[in-house]
Amino acid sequence: MKRTREEVDATLQIAKLKAAELLPVVHCLGFGPGAGAAVGDSCLLELEPALCQQLEAGHSLVIRGDKDEQAVLCSKDKTYDLRIADTSNMLLFIPGCKTPDQLKMEETHCNIIHTEIFGFSNNYWELRRCRPKLKKLKKLLMENTYEGPDSQKEKDSNHSKYTTEDLLDQIQASEEEIMTQLQVLNACEIEGYWRILDFDYEMKLLNHVTQLVDSESWSFDKVPLNPCLQELGPLEPEEMIEHCLKCYGKKYIEEGEVYFELSADKICRATAQMLLQNAVKFNLAEFQEVWQQSVPEGMITSLDQLKGLALVDRHSRPEIIFLLKVDDLPEDNQERFNSLFSLREKWTEEDIAPYIQDLCGEKQTIGALLTKYSRSSIQNGVKVYNSRRPIS
Repeated sequence: MKRTREEVDATLQIAKLKAAELLPVVHCLGFGPGAGAAVGDSCLLELEPALCQQLEAGHSLVIRGDKDEQAVLCSKDKTYDLRIADTSNMLLFIPGCKTPDQLKMEETHCNIIHTEIFGFSNNYWELRRCRPKLKKLKKLLMENTYEGPDSQKEKDSNHSKYTTEDLLDQIQASEEEIMTQLQVLNACEIEGYWRILDFDYEMKLLNHVTQLVDSESWSFDKVPLNPCLQELGPLEPEEMIEHCLKCYGKKYIEEGEVYFELSADKICRATAQMLLQNAVKFNLAEFQEVWQQSVPEGMITSLDQLKGLALVDRHSRPEIIFLLKVDDLPEDNQERFNSLFSLREKWTEEDIAPYIQDLCGEKQTIGALLTKYSRSSIQNGVKVYNSRRPIS
């Protein structure tokens, strides 16, 4: 049965509410026959204004994650954790329900609107901005690295390859974050599939380029693209030569010609990785000597070039250096710190910073991370950090 105006006024009187202090329009709510069934078919999602605007503009939001992963929601450029939030208030689904602000804008007389409740819920999904989960991206691409057009792997069709759509389906990150990470990984698209170059093949390409620069007496700040492709084209595919130049240099145009300014830091870093990857530990003094001799003439090596790639142990005698790539460390904050503290009991901020920098959120600092996951002490006048919990 539907309520009459007299019944509404009587209810207000019992509740000791003055009708003059309320809006004239009254919503009388009632559960429809399908309200209970609709509960399991609908979910409420709380969105920040920027995401609402994207949806209203016709953009999509995508939920990503395998069965064994915590689901995330992705916009075009951001990633959010999805969490269920419970509420003690019952949330009602009422199609076409008008808010008080909307009613104020309408010229209405004293009347009653009978509204049917479509469904209800005691919880909703809330979003929390999170770092994109990109570790899996490198893992997938490393399953089948590109060793050149003539390698046996390229003749074997059984090896896994991934298109952009494949990566969007499997990686818990927004499209923009995935594309940015593909650039960081120096991945390239070959015949429609994203591939990472095998490191030995990448160094082979780089050596071709640096030897050509030396033989032609070019400046590393001004390496011409077209002569490079003409000279090295018979040795390797032109697109691979250009990709190598993009990985190790910055493209610019001068008088209509395309040039690349090669980065000494990137070339020195790659050379160091080549030397360190075949040794468990390397005498630091010997390494620095061999490293300097291995880079192109005119380039100066510096340990600052190896941040996040290699770690120096100043306490051993003699001092040593070994490969420790930030890419190989766990993605989770606590697991990352556990891994680092199991490797070395005490760290200076200078040493540990390159290995936790990528864990910092939008407004988080390295200092805040260290405060949360470590405790500090002074050792020989230097502040060092060790684990807050026992490391097994």
